[in-house]
Amino acid sequence: MMETTKPAPASSTNYIKTIIAEDLKTGKTQEVVTRFPPEPNGYLHIGHAKSICLNFELADEFKGRTHLRFDDTNPLKEDTEYVKSIKEDVQWLGFEWDKLFFASDYFGEMYDRAVVLIKKGKAFVCDLTAEQIRETRGTLTQPGQNSPYRDRSVEENFDLFERMRAGEFKDGEKVLRAKIDMASPNINMRDPVIYRIAHAHHHNTGDKWCIYPMYDFAHPLEDAIEGVTHSICTMEFADHRPLYDWVIEECEMECVPHQYEFGRLNLTNTVMSKRLLKQLVEEKVVDGWDDPRMPTISGLRRKGYTPEAIRDFIRETGVVKTNNSIVEEKMLEHFIREDLKLKALRTMAVLNPLKVVITNYPEGQTELLDAENNPENESMGHRQIPFSREIYIERDDFMEEPVKGYFRLFPGNEVRLKNAYFIKCEEVVKDADGNVTELRCTYDPETKSGSGFTGRKVKGTIHWVEAMQARPAEFRLYEALILDEDMAEGLSFLDNINPNSLETLQGFVESNMSEAKGQDKFQFFRHGYFNVDPKQTTAEKLVFNRIVSLKSSFDAKGK
Repeated sequence: MMETTKPAPASSTNYIKTIIAEDLKTGKTQEVVTRFPPEPNGYLHIGHAKSICLNFELADEFKGRTHLRFDDTNPLKEDTEYVKSIKEDVQWLGFEWDKLFFASDYFGEMYDRAVVLIKKGKAFVCDLTAEQIRETRGTLTQPGQNSPYRDRSVEENFDLFERMRAGEFKDGEKVLRAKIDMASPNINMRDPVIYRIAHAHHHNTGDKWCIYPMYDFAHPLEDAIEGVTHSICTMEFADHRPLYDWVIEECEMECVPHQYEFGRLNLTNTVMSKRLLKQLVEEKVVDGWDDPRMPTISGLRRKGYTPEAIRDFIRETGVVKTNNSIVEEKMLEHFIREDLKLKALRTMAVLNPLKVVITNYPEGQTELLDAENNPENESMGHRQIPFSREIYIERDDFMEEPVKGYFRLFPGNEVRLKNAYFIKCEEVVKDADGNVTELRCTYDPETKSGSGFTGRKVKGTIHWVEAMQARPAEFRLYEALILDEDMAEGLSFLDNINPNSLETLQGFVESNMSEAKGQDKFQFFRHGYFNVDPKQTTAEKLVFNRIVSLKSSFDAKGK
């Protein structure tokens, strides 16, 4: 059961930073070398962003180096599409790797190191099937059983391994296993498979190989080959560390890196598994890896998140040795609000329009009104917005029979149009079905915004756009994709998909947004922060993704 928590500030919880500082002080480490090692089998998500920030920022702080390395040891799941997207995500987050590596670049050396194990009597070729290996592995309370092939001679193992490489055997017919201890209390040490046969085309090495190293064998070798000093991974790999150390020692690697674990980042209302995210894409629950409802970095980017907000959020979550906590999504939302509040142009948009005709405003006349671009950032200046006889307001800013405490527009009531005039509702126009289609109002020319008028006050201020020059726009409002509720037995996470995760509305924005382009960000009065969708926006119509609403219940100070 995961517990929802608010992590302490990163500055007080980064235990790996303390270790690195001590290693440099004692001379154990001369230069810090970290790496970010994604497997190119899917798009990166917000959890990977934590690993990216941690590895790159620790190396930067201590004037070290960070490698980007693709752990491409499984050709059945990997693709160059993922390689490209991962590079883009790392750079978008604001980081540049010192060197770029592929695990597949080391396949030759990995093969040679496996031969070293065979010649030392530390590895053997096994004919058991994958199912048989699982059945003989034992449990947490019972030891495993030795394979009947465990005592093959060095010569026989070497011959069979060479023939595996030559392609004489079918997939699954044989594997190479480390010879460690089938009675070890750590199941990962019970003669793990370190090579398997896969007659598959590899994105980097083509058809050169038909045997591929397993991750637990390849990963420590990659770190050692590259001279990594601090190999940082998430807590689920803590039980793999003895195998990591065993591989480096028994393969007689010159460089000896050390593995450090930290608690992975979990968020409410989402899944943090590439396998499950891929399922959402393949079953068309979302429209791709970059769907703004996805926790992928590309999805967050398309929704409108900034790299600065994500980096600040990651730092706030800290680096601790726990893996059973989950961070509320509203904490992430807090940081994008903080980042955009001084950056985003504040403008007006009507998402669910209702037409208003100002009957006493001169026909054919248009005037320009002054509006601040961001009241919290004077350096952003002012803009001119058109005003005329016909405007659009939000449909829910009018109520024919107002409830108590409703101060917006209703018959006989007067409100202020933001940056404009007071208007008063005089007449309601309806269609044959009784639906309100238009309001007829009058305005008071003495009440122009900024004129110093103090004759009387109104309680309500509403936003609007001028009808003749307004740009049509589509607005996409998002809720959490996954409902965080206890599921009944037998149901999958797909049964907890929120049916209201996306709402699409057709409305208008101010005419001065004609030049808006993909990834431009705005704060729409009362609605929240929005991003111009870089994928769906066309010359004919702007499409906006709501990044986040204006208000939050998250308390950054923990009070």
